[in-house]
Amino acid sequence: MPYSPQDRHPPADIRFGEFVALMALLMALTALSIDIMLVALPQIAADYAVDNPNHRQLVVTCYMLGFAASQPFHGPLSDRFGRKPVLTAGLVVFAIGTVAAMLAPSFELHLAGRALQGIGAAAPRIVAVAVVRDRFAGRDMARVMSFVMTIFIIVPVLAPSIGEVVLWTGHWSWIFGFLLLAAAVALVWSSLRLKETRPAGDRLPLSAAALGGAYATILTSRRSFGYTVASGFMFGALMSYVTSAQQIFVDVYGLGDMFPIVFGAIAAAMAVASITNARLVGRLGMRRVSHTAMLGYVAACVALAVAGFPPHLPLPYFCAFLAATFFAFGLMVPNFNAMAMEPLGHIAGVGSSFIGFYTTATGAVLGWIIGQSFDGTVRPITIGFSCFGIATLLSVLVTERGQLLKAREQQPRP
Repeated sequence: MPYSPQDRHPPADIRFGEFVALMALLMALTALSIDIMLVALPQIAADYAVDNPNHRQLVVTCYMLGFAASQPFHGPLSDRFGRKPVLTAGLVVFAIGTVAAMLAPSFELHLAGRALQGIGAAAPRIVAVAVVRDRFAGRDMARVMSFVMTIFIIVPVLAPSIGEVVLWTGHWSWIFGFLLLAAAVALVWSSLRLKETRPAGDRLPLSAAALGGAYATILTSRRSFGYTVASGFMFGALMSYVTSAQQIFVDVYGLGDMFPIVFGAIAAAMAVASITNARLVGRLGMRRVSHTAMLGYVAACVALAVAGFPPHLPLPYFCAFLAATFFAFGLMVPNFNAMAMEPLGHIAGVGSSFIGFYTTATGAVLGWIIGQSFDGTVRPITIGFSCFGIATLLSVLVTERGQLLKAREQQPRP
């Protein structure tokens, strides 16, 4: 049964703080597997004789495609067989992909290993969200996800610096050794401390009728589907930044070894936003917080549009734009996710799979489009951010029937 964040001793389970930390680690494997690689992209491309600088982005894109493609399977499997077996299998697959990418003799096989990593990493991401929804609902879930996101976002802050340290001491393949260690910690910790949250008597059959009914519930829920679509556009902005960041900060602004520090400082804006959200959402509600942040995001993009989307925006202004939009991102995404999952408690695994698949696949494709548009300036990414912000606003307006900033109890039922 759902329990409150104030309950520090859930029945027969770990303390609330340890629960949040474990969920954050399970979700952070994805961010860690992406961001820790950014500083190593030039070396990986050099070792595999990759000539086109934009092709190095495939190290990120292939991982994300594997991550997206496998998510529709992990959720239904966790609803049928339980959360823990799927979590364990996913972590094992992640470890196999990690070793494959580390030892790959060619760039193509390295990308295949990265895709396998993504397939495995999807399981802990899906299971973590489903477990949180098994235990929390509404604003409580939004608060818990904010706590999880706070720890989760610390990973992008630290990951490039960790990667840089690894590169100072050894070959880029050692980075995969670090990822293997992280997977092992997650596997042992979850095996020993996490209790099964999907009761044996409440399992979803793996039949076409049952799965069809579950997906029909998601697609016909105005709230679930609408906020999933909106989240997809926001993840498009995030992946645009991740795939282009190394080229922008190193090639355009010439930051060199300062890249991990600047990257982390900008990512810290999301961590601050998550802490802020945890404090505000219980008092103001998910809609008021996320909608206000969304309008702030659009306002920042409009300001840049009025300036004509300068191709060579001074570094302080570019960093300020990114910090503002990512602060808004940190207030939007946990609440969008909680609102999308709220009607899906009885099919939390399938719901988490669908939302995860859609947002990840959309983010990977949109991020790839913007990343491949890189032309030596910041104009493609700033225009991309603005387009995604407008699309998010339109999605929310349709979902809420034109009403923004209203508390849940004032909203029409989905």
